[in-house]
Amino acid sequence: MIRPLLFCTLLAASAPLPLLASSFAGTTAGSASGASSQGSSSSSDDDKVVQAAREEAAGFVASDGQLRGARLQVALLHLRQHDADAATASDMELARAILAR
Repeated sequence: MIRPLLFCTLLAASAPLPLLASSFAGTTAGSASGASSQGSSSSSDDDKVVQAAREEAAGFVASDGQLRGARLQVALLHLRQHDADAATASDMELARAILAR
């Protein structure tokens, strides 16, 4: 059971991703030259939320949306709350964006 899932995950990770995928996950960590230390801490927390969901995003993409983990759900919600473009994106587009990071 694990080998087919691993194969599907690797296959999905090596597939070309749509151009749209690169924009969502990268925008949550934005930086500004005058950012406060609280702002950079928040960006770090954003990155941690998204990175923690990476493995589950791979499973979600490999299973064509059938596998959903709690970390992925939190990351999708987080991205949608903090990025206007992500608010209108599908779960699959956001999962692929997480993998593209």
